[in-house]
Amino acid sequence: MFGAYGHTGRFVVAELAARGFVPVLSGRNAQSLEELAHEHGLEARVASVDDPASLDQALAGTAAVINCAGPFASTSGPVIEAALRAKIPYLDVAAELEANLDTFAHYRERARDAGAVIVPAMAFFGGLGDLLATAAMGDWTEADEAHIAYALSNWHPTAGTRLSGAVSRERRGNHRLRYSGGQWEQRTDAAPTLEWTFPEPMGPRPVIGEFTMADVVTVPQHLSIPDVTTYMTAEAAGDVAAPHTPAPTATDESGRSNQTFLVDVIVRSGGAERRATASGQDIYAVTAPLVTEALERVLTGRTKTVGVVPAGEIFDAPDFLHALDPHITLDLHPQKQNI
Repeated sequence: MFGAYGHTGRFVVAELAARGFVPVLSGRNAQSLEELAHEHGLEARVASVDDPASLDQALAGTAAVINCAGPFASTSGPVIEAALRAKIPYLDVAAELEANLDTFAHYRERARDAGAVIVPAMAFFGGLGDLLATAAMGDWTEADEAHIAYALSNWHPTAGTRLSGAVSRERRGNHRLRYSGGQWEQRTDAAPTLEWTFPEPMGPRPVIGEFTMADVVTVPQHLSIPDVTTYMTAEAAGDVAAPHTPAPTATDESGRSNQTFLVDVIVRSGGAERRATASGQDIYAVTAPLVTEALERVLTGRTKTVGVVPAGEIFDAPDFLHALDPHITLDLHPQKQNI
């Protein structure tokens, strides 16, 4: 596991250990690695993305690699290359749009030809929304649009989130990205502020529209939906954008913060609408059961395909989501007809 000592990485290490895995901890900071390894009684292997031989040594004898080290623009490529050399599956928790787009663009054919499994964005942003959208589609083979709205009680960003965001902004320049009409658009206008009606008891909330997250990368990779839009509650968007918002603070013995989330997904086709929602606590912590469940399914062959694949394409989406109980509360709504 690369980037084991980061904020999300520590949740993933704990989840892996709780489910009977024996993770090999890896990263470039020897002291942080040794401290974490001592805490859990695990092996530590120092490695850097600038040193391919060290990555090869870190992955030697392992069954798969989970990459939790951002910014993923710097780490995804080198760790994927090491996984391909080792002939083991690769999963990451990248939320960076550009890094995820790069993974699909650069490795799709190579991974498919090699029969390799690469699952990017297997996290709260990217994986969860993709699974919900896939589950909401049901027996539909295509839809006109998908909308994924996030309601976070607050968003206290980690240092990794801030660094990844800075890297993305640097690559993007003065543009923001939107996926519309089956293609990516670069926009220079401000994202709109709208109102989203979340399920009760939350109800209507102001949101930032076109708050484009990793789900907008993953969903169109395998679902025939030409318009995919994500939304973020305005207060949470303000939190993550503010320079002095504090980092998450643990409020229980597992290390979770008191942050709560609700992900509300609507897919529409013609006059029909389908909906799926999931709620829980701490977006960083919930990434751990998401990526660990994915790892277990990959290693036990409960997958549908190979290559670079989003969560909803490689796994049985409803079954996967139900397996996340008690980490999330799930509601797959019946089909509704617009009038």
